[in-house]
Order: sequence, then structure tokens, then C-alpha cells
Amino acid sequence: MGANIITGVRILCSIALLFCPAFSISFYSLYIIAGGSDMIDGAIARKTGTVSAFGAKFDTVADLILVVVCMIKLLPVLDIANWMYIWIGIIAMIKVINIASGIKTQGSFVTVHSVMNKITGILLFTLPLTLSFIELRYSAAILCAVSTFAAIQEGHYIRTGQNKK
Repeated sequence: MGANIITGVRILCSIALLFCPAFSISFYSLYIIAGGSDMIDGAIARKTGTVSAFGAKFDTVADLILVVVCMIKLLPVLDIANWMYIWIGIIAMIKVINIASGIKTQGSFVTVHSVMNKITGILLFTLPLTLSFIELRYSAAILCAVSTFAAIQEGHYIRTGQNKK
């Protein structure tokens, strides 16, 4: 199966999540399939020699769709403190600045697949899976700290052209 098809599965699973009750078996099943697809699509693209600029951007779009859907499903049912919303908003602003910076400095939507962005992705993916045994305020603080660093690093890579490795 091609890497872009696997990425497409993540998008389909993400959309299907909209129709599942949060924290239900169907929600977790689709969520884990979507997360698994994110872990293997890039590896398959590299192994089969099908890495492409389109695939990298498609992966980023699929990640964004999954995150937005999860926010739609989970934010209303979680008890989130105001400081978390503020911190998430700051991270979102940094990411928007990074997008604008990439368009301005490199003339296109720029994706950065850094180690810190991958760690952020892993932490973000595991967060809903850990809510039953780790208090949200602790896992959110760690996730937000790592995500903030990753977003700032991403902006640096975009502005200095280091994303073109």
C-alpha cells in the first residue's frame, strides 16, 4: 500500500471520528488506526523510494485534520483550565507566524519534520490514551512545553532555510 494511501486513511479515520462518541471503543479504535497510519506512512515512503514534496504536505494536512477533529471532539468533554487554552492559543499563533514566514521567505507552505515536532506528535497522540491515569494538567503542561519549543524551533528552521535538508 502506498504511503499517500495510508495518509488518506488517516484523513478518513479522522472524519469518521466526528461521528463517534468521545472515549468510546469506536473512537479509540479509529484514533489508534489514524495514529498508526501517521507512524508508518513516512517510513513506507522512505523504504519504497516514494518520498515527495506532495507526500510531506499531505502528511501535514492529515495531521492537522486529525488534531482539529480531536479538538472538536475532546475539548467540550474535558475540564480544561484557562491557562491551557491561553498556552494552546500562543502555540497556535507561533504556528501561524511560521506558516506566514515560510510563505514569505520560501514562497510556499513549508513543512518541517523535526525531531521535536515528532516528539510533540507522539505526546499529543498519547494524551487521550493517558487521561484515565494521568491528570490532564500534568500531561498538558509537558505537552505544551515541548510543543512551544518545537514551534519556536520550527520557525527558526523556516527562517534560516534549515528545513531544506
